Amino acid sequence: MIKCVIFDMDGTLADTLPLCIESFRRSIEKLSGKILTDREIIETFGPSEEGVVKKLLPGNYKEGLELYLRYYKELHGIMCPRPFDGIIPLLEWLKSQNISAAIVTGKGGNSLAVSLKVLRLEKYFCRTEYGDESGTDKCEFIGKIIRQLSPDKREAVYVGDSVSDIISSRKAGIRAVAAAWAETADKERLKAASPDYLAESVAELKDAIEKMNG
Repeated sequence: MIKCVIFDMDGTLADTLPLCIESFRRSIEKLSGKILTDREIIETFGPSEEGVVKKLLPGNYKEGLELYLRYYKELHGIMCPRPFDGIIPLLEWLKSQNISAAIVTGKGGNSLAVSLKVLRLEKYFCRTEYGDESGTDKCEFIGKIIRQLSPDKREAVYVGDSVSDIISSRKAGIRAVAAAWAETADKERLKAASPDYLAESVAELKDAIEKMNG
C-alpha cells in the first residue's frame, strides 16, 4: 500500500521551468548585458537558484539573487498561474485516502515558497525538502522524508519529470513514477530509464497509485 507520495516541483506539479529560465535570463541581461539561450541557462541547473546565480553572476551574487526572485514573483502569475490540470483534485484525493504528500525539489526555499503560495498548494504538503547552492541530493532528501513520515520504503513513491528523479528514487529504494505530462518532459529518455510507471497525464498517475494499492 502506498502511504506517501513525494513530488518533484518544476515540471511535475506545475509548468514552472519556463518561468525559472525567463527569470534567470532577465536578471543576467540586466546586470551583465549578456543574453543567454535556454540551453545555456539549463546547463547550469543542479544547485538551487542561489547556486545558479553564483555561476552566472559571480560578481553580483546578492543583487542577482534578489533580482531573480523579484522577476520570479512578478512573472509567476502571468507565466504559471496554476498547477497542471488535475493536480489539485489528485492532492485532494490523496488526502481523502490518508496518503501523505511531500515535496523533494532542487529549487531553493524562497522560490518554492513563492510557487506554493501562487499555485495555492501550501496546505497539501506535510513535508518539503529543497536544494541549496551546493547542489541537491534528492536521494538523501527522499530518505529524510521517509524517516520523518515512518512508512516502509515499499509504501512510498517518488514522482518526477527527469531521468535523475528516477535514478534518485532507485538509490533511495522506493518506486518511481515518471511524470511525462509537461511539454518539457523527454518521454523517450524517461521510458529508457525504466520507471515503475510512466504517466502521460495526472489521471494516469492516479491510476498508477491505485494499481500499486491493489
